[in-house]
Amino acid sequence: MDTFIQQLVNGVTLGSVYAIVALGYTMVYGIIQLINFAHGEVVMLGAMTAYSVIVALTAAGTSLPPLAILAIATLTAIPVCMIVGYLLERVAYRPLRRAPRLAPLITAIGLSIVLQNIALMIWSRNPLPYPQIVNTVSYHLTSTANGATITNVQIVIIGLSLLMMAGLLVLVYRTRLGIAMRAVAQNPQVAGLMGIDINRVISFTFAIGAGLAAVAGVMDGSYYGIAHYQMGFLLGLKAFSAAVLGGIGNLAGAMLGGLLMGIIEALGAGYVGELTNLCGLSGWFDTLAQRCAGDPHLELFGSNYQDVFAFVVLILVLVFRPSGLLGERVADRA
Repeated sequence: MDTFIQQLVNGVTLGSVYAIVALGYTMVYGIIQLINFAHGEVVMLGAMTAYSVIVALTAAGTSLPPLAILAIATLTAIPVCMIVGYLLERVAYRPLRRAPRLAPLITAIGLSIVLQNIALMIWSRNPLPYPQIVNTVSYHLTSTANGATITNVQIVIIGLSLLMMAGLLVLVYRTRLGIAMRAVAQNPQVAGLMGIDINRVISFTFAIGAGLAAVAGVMDGSYYGIAHYQMGFLLGLKAFSAAVLGGIGNLAGAMLGGLLMGIIEALGAGYVGELTNLCGLSGWFDTLAQRCAGDPHLELFGSNYQDVFAFVVLILVLVFRPSGLLGERVADRA
């Protein structure tokens, strides 16, 4: 039971990050029917920007408390990512809005590679140790000595994610901008005839999604203690899988899909070791991991094969329920 509770806490924490990133995918898809595969790299830019700010403030010997430094870094990363998101839409996606579906999809993949290489030139190819300026405090959830625990970092990630999800729902369903976003998602032509600036609404959607991605990047870097120019690729794929799982184009579906994806992955990672031991396959997996560690093309699979769970879930959802768990409610897409 302790293992289950611990993995559940880890899964909810990881799923909260997936949900925030998945919201960016589902908002853009709900508006213009585009899968923005460069969204994961926006998460990476948020993490890297915050990393640079934290390192600069720490090296300057500032007397600010750790939480203030982290807040300043996050508030710096948000506008940077929002500008990047706006530029992606304005420069790359807007000219292709009336093009065949394949053109913006290929453009998104190309932009992902471009952003990765820009980050490579700025921050180098080496993994960067994310500054752990906040002391980690663990709280026991069970009475046993080695039972399940939750840290203050996990509590902040879960709480902040819930606040951002709630804030986004209020924005979409209780503000003039949200009404315009839902109108454009339902019928862009009619929305334009009613006086809504479609280009402005779409730009705001990209900017809002990029702002959420920046916070998710800081969360991911602070939680795992490492940042890398390729960190957004796999995270973006998993968040996209979460959006499809919940029902892409549906805000509530993205939140549910993100949480479920994190829990499934955490439980799979927590129990796969016990399962392989029972089946007598632990030695085979260890040997495979060692062999893959020497091959850069196979290192990702060999070092972290629990990532397979996310994509197995994606395949199953696409086969048995392509619309996702909550389906796609056209009137609510934003």
